[in-house]
Amino acid sequence: MIIRMFKLRLLNAIAPAYFFSATTVTFIFHFYFFIPTIFQSPGISLRASTVIHTGVFLYLMLNALGNYVMAIKYPAESSHETVIPACSADCSDKIDAHYLLNGRHFCKLCKKIILRRDHHCFFTGNCIGNKNMRYFIMFCIYTSCTCLYSLVLGVAFLTVEYNISFENPLTFLTLLPLSTGYFFLGVISGLQLFLVLMLYVWLGIGLVCAGFCCQQVLLVARGQTYCQMKRGQLVESRNSWKDNLSDVFGSRWALGFFLPVQTVEAFPRDIAVQHHKHD
Repeated sequence: MIIRMFKLRLLNAIAPAYFFSATTVTFIFHFYFFIPTIFQSPGISLRASTVIHTGVFLYLMLNALGNYVMAIKYPAESSHETVIPACSADCSDKIDAHYLLNGRHFCKLCKKIILRRDHHCFFTGNCIGNKNMRYFIMFCIYTSCTCLYSLVLGVAFLTVEYNISFENPLTFLTLLPLSTGYFFLGVISGLQLFLVLMLYVWLGIGLVCAGFCCQQVLLVARGQTYCQMKRGQLVESRNSWKDNLSDVFGSRWALGFFLPVQTVEAFPRDIAVQHHKHD
């Protein structure tokens, strides 16, 4: 158990560093390679297409980063409980968290009591619960959109700069192994190989975030958490799926969909309700 906790704490420190490193690399590729190369036009200093694609990328990226910050700024921890409680007898979470009563968890990584805990996100370094679930879902949506958009521009860059045709689907599937071989043969540079590798990274992150987002929205609509699903505990919510979504996304959900702003109001009665909900 000690080794397992050490690995989890190490991952909790490495994952945010990986996220910010990938974000920095994505910024550099877009503004130093993709946009200047794909949308270049002799004699014209600034094209409308350049402005549009720059604006789209910045909008997607800033929304992803904004919701990332909001998920950390508004944690799901309980502000009224500071004493570490004893684990309940029916606890099935033996490693990273203890299941307590009334829908509360004690997270060993955060070392805090979490209300309506869904899971611990290593990229944000904190637990995701009812208070910051909306920001986490929006973070997944915009991260997926940013990665897939970067993938499209990356493919366009390879087409314009190196005359690589992607009409055949096998071209993308064989791009990484062929590029690796060409790199060791000295045919292509390390930068070209790194760009090809980033295409697969963007594709993987984009698909994973999209799938994870769909799962979270489905769980929220059912009034369930990932912790409950992992234990095989089905919960019949007394509220409708609209009420469950409104409980997480807030009344100003439309504004929160386009901008990383606070849309979930926390009232004292909400805290009281949390203690009457059973996990």
